[in-house]
Amino acid sequence: MKGLELCRLFYNEYGKPMLEEFPHILPFVSVGLIGSGSECYGFDDEISLDHDLEPDFCIFIPNEDIVSRKDAFLLEKAYAKLPKEFMGHKRSGVSAVGGNRHGVIRINEFLLSKTGNEKGELSVQGWFSVPEFSLLEVVNGEIFFDNYGAISEVRNSLAYYPEDVRLKKLCGHLLLMGQSGQYNYQRCITRNDTAAAQLAVFEFCKSAMQVLFLQAKKYMPYYKWSFRALKEISEEYKQVADMLEFLISNPNDSQTANKKTEIINQICEIVTSKNMNDGLIEKSLTNMEEQAYIINMKIKDNQIRNAHILFGV
Repeated sequence: MKGLELCRLFYNEYGKPMLEEFPHILPFVSVGLIGSGSECYGFDDEISLDHDLEPDFCIFIPNEDIVSRKDAFLLEKAYAKLPKEFMGHKRSGVSAVGGNRHGVIRINEFLLSKTGNEKGELSVQGWFSVPEFSLLEVVNGEIFFDNYGAISEVRNSLAYYPEDVRLKKLCGHLLLMGQSGQYNYQRCITRNDTAAAQLAVFEFCKSAMQVLFLQAKKYMPYYKWSFRALKEISEEYKQVADMLEFLISNPNDSQTANKKTEIINQICEIVTSKNMNDGLIEKSLTNMEEQAYIINMKIKDNQIRNAHILFGV
């Protein structure tokens, strides 16, 4: 059983009756499982049993002027008294004074930790400076119950990048794809500098993955989950993920280097086709850097368009 389902069942059986004991707080409560941890992405597995697969959930409450510190403390105490084991899975326990990934969490504190803003409101600079995986930790998982509505409102507003921000990020990573994969990799191979060639491969793969997520209009998660998430987008993306894995997992002898060059070109062709289908370029351009500058001109916001081409990277 996945952690998200386990936590939903635990909430329905024990959390919901517990919250009903606080009728004066209930109108201001939201409950769910979001944030960091593989269970919030649905990526938990047997390896996650050591720390992630626990029957717990988040109780989001507003500021102290709406829900007092005393009420929050009493709510946390009640939460801590819930059964220590559920469906064969043990809870690790939470502190009665909060500060955990689960239990009672102030909405403003959660949003400040993830977005740098207590209301989750991002300026243009904020959209570019907040780490992508951190934005995903606001919108991942599931909200089971939402009387207050504030957390759902923010999740909707941060669901994905504004289009001009997405395009600027796309431009930067397209350019880096071209520099590392189409240009520097082959030059490093020609110099027989296999270590530098492998670094070029890593840079190409990182930027290519960013491009693929941006094209799919999905936040890219923390690096250890990026391949897993990429493979789940579509069958085509799964095939590209396998190609990227080949690039970073194999050496740079002459025969393998030729194969890698072919794969780099194939990935660039897939990216190009997607950009054409999305109407971002009018004809097939094999050069990723050229695509970057063409797409940059489609950005409507003058400030974003006129910023350095790598501003979004």
